[in-house]
Amino acid sequence: MPAAPTMPTVPVDRLSGLLERFRVRAQLHHAGALCGLNHFDAAEGHGYLHVLRRGRLEVSHPGARRAARRLRFDEPTLLLYPRPFTHRFHNPPAEGADFTCARLHFDGGAQHPLARALPPLVALPLAQVPGLHAALELLFAETDQVRCGQRLLADRLFEVVLLQLLRWLLDHPQQAGVQPGLITGLSHPRLARALVALHDAPGEPWTLARMAACAGMSRTAFATAFRAVVGQTPADYLSGWRMALAQSRLREGRPVKALADELGYANPSALSRAFAAKVGLAPRDWLAQAGRL
Repeated sequence: MPAAPTMPTVPVDRLSGLLERFRVRAQLHHAGALCGLNHFDAAEGHGYLHVLRRGRLEVSHPGARRAARRLRFDEPTLLLYPRPFTHRFHNPPAEGADFTCARLHFDGGAQHPLARALPPLVALPLAQVPGLHAALELLFAETDQVRCGQRLLADRLFEVVLLQLLRWLLDHPQQAGVQPGLITGLSHPRLARALVALHDAPGEPWTLARMAACAGMSRTAFATAFRAVVGQTPADYLSGWRMALAQSRLREGRPVKALADELGYANPSALSRAFAAKVGLAPRDWLAQAGRL
């Protein structure tokens, strides 16, 4: 019986390739006390990263189905809403609670691969996420007083905090309530290697055997583990990743002809057929519906 393949020991960067293709930008929204009722409407079209620095907070989610209707926090806490999601802060009416908050703009909105993979709300005590202290101290120092370049630096520091939070989530998906998908796949030491390879080179001729080899697994073991951990077959994931890239590139104004080779399709017609099968519209019709023409 042949020996089981050994797992490669070279570290793999699970986030850079993904975030280089689908960026996340933070924009300082608020710093200081919030008193009484504050409403954050999903219709605004962006996510939020709230840092409760001091005080008590109750959060409600009107009409929510995938998040608790009401939560209470009594210690410094990070609250990440990766997708537009209506939420209300119920703070003490006089003294309030102390916050530093940012709006989050995910490329592709709710269709951003990470935004789709995360639950509607990730709420974590600051003390639970190692490595945040230094970045938060810099962020608070910038938001506590007005100085030259404050807003730009605060935005970048919020992005650092978000990246550190994403790192933590990749290593603790169960604690954050993450369902099978991209995050759980990237948290798997073997599957992550195949996923990173797909993210970095989507146009390569990926076969099941080649993906399994990247993971250091047999084809059967790889296919079984991939479906259990990611929630779909490797072929379906690859197709979805290519279509997500196609949509992103089309929004940037790239022609279908240029995308076909980049994404591993024999010709523009093949890409258009795959796009229509996955998205439900031809690329040009999809762009017109999105109001991009």
